[in-house]
Order: sequence, then structure tokens, then C-alpha cells
Amino acid sequence: MTTPEASPTYERIRFETESSTAVLTLDDPDTRNALGPAMREEVADAVQRVRRDRSVRALVITGAGGHFCSGGDLRSIASAGLDNQGWRERLHDLHGWLRDLITLDRPVVAAVDGAAFGAGFGLAMAADFVIATPRARLCVSFIKIGLVPDCGTFYTLPRIVGAQRAKELMLSGREVGGEEALHLGLAMELHAPEQLLPRAHALADSFAGASPSAVSLIKRSLAASDDLDTRLELEASAQALAMGTTGHREAVADFLAKRAPRFQWPG
Repeated sequence: MTTPEASPTYERIRFETESSTAVLTLDDPDTRNALGPAMREEVADAVQRVRRDRSVRALVITGAGGHFCSGGDLRSIASAGLDNQGWRERLHDLHGWLRDLITLDRPVVAAVDGAAFGAGFGLAMAADFVIATPRARLCVSFIKIGLVPDCGTFYTLPRIVGAQRAKELMLSGREVGGEEALHLGLAMELHAPEQLLPRAHALADSFAGASPSAVSLIKRSLAASDDLDTRLELEASAQALAMGTTGHREAVADFLAKRAPRFQWPG
């Protein structure tokens, strides 16, 4: 049995585990939760804590103070004084924990209220499920400051909205409100601000009853190559593994005994 890690002291985020759900809250009101260097380090540490803690079955990411994340910290960008290689290394550091988040073998729910701009938009799109409020404002804002999208947006956005719409959002830099985000598929659900976190918790908590192996295999297979033959081979391999798991055997036993399923998506 592993001993739970002591909770670290963070300055720009809050991180807590409630039952089987971890909650990561961006909390830097002076910058509207901008993803500056210090916050990125803390987020990276929290993501690693989730990866190590097998008792965590889902992760919720949200922002405090009426905003999700306003993007990168332009002050730190302007004062960084990095050359081309320096910026590459800085992005590689970002990609390290971002890859760990996108490939996390457990569900990630982003609860978006207020601004999700630039890197904040990318962070939200790295989640498996995005729920938002009507006052949410999402924007791939990089072109407005002469940059290209980062924080994984080149990978995530076309997979969510398709290539043509991804180009339009990237090249226009326009804001998308909550209702349009729902229409475009950037958000899965829309909820009033006071209902946003309770709904995020309900979604995340529901996975306490799901097969961890099945969840992991589904996420891994969806993230793999888009080639049909590769997909079919992955499907065969993943299903063969899932068939041998305790979660599958217990679910079949519950079905045959006419017991309620252990995993049920919250209504």
C-alpha cells in the first residue's frame, strides 16, 4: 500500500482530492489566471501528482475568480529575452506536462467560466470533456500578438471541430461565447455559473464506478493514428485486454444478476 503524498503548498493554484476526484483550480486573480512560468510549474507538479496517485479516478480543471485562464503571461514573455533556441526549450518544457495531461489515462473535465484565451483555450481543449457557462469567452488569440497557437492547440482543435473550422478560429482570433462554443462542439454542456462546478464534480465522480482499464484503453485508442488499419488493430488489442479485466467480469456479473451498473453517466 502506498502512503498518500503530503499536500504541497502552491501559490498560484489550488489542488485538492475529494474522494476519487482531483480538482486543480487556477487561482491568480492579478493576472486572471494567466499561465505564466510559475503557474506552469505548479500545474506540471499537480498533473504529476495525479498520474502517480492511482486512487484518483478523474481530474477537474477550473479557474477561480470568474475566469478560467487568460492565456500566457505577456509581461513574462516580453521580459524573457530568449533567443529562438530558448523559446523552443521553453515550449518543450510546456509540452512535457501538457503531453502528460492529454495522455492521462483517466478522464479530465474542464469547467470553463469567463475567459479561456490563448494558452488557456489550449488547456481547456486538452480536457476530455469541456463544460462551460453562458458567459464563457473562448479565443485562439495568438494571431493577435503575431504568434501561432501553442499549448497543444494544433493537435486538439482540429480533432474537435475539424480542419476548416480550426483554421477559421486560429486565423480570425475571434471570441466565441458559451452558446456558440456549445454549437461548435468546443463545449459539451452549458450550465449556469453556480451549477458549473457541481456538474463537473458529478461527471468526474461518476468514473469511480467505471473500469479503469476500459477508460484507459478508450483514451489511448482514440489518441492514436487515424489510419483505419491501425485503428482496427488497436481496437482488437484493446478489446482483448479489456476482456480479461476484473471490471469487465464484475460488470457482466452485475448484468446477469440484474443489479444496477456500477458506472452510470450522471443525468
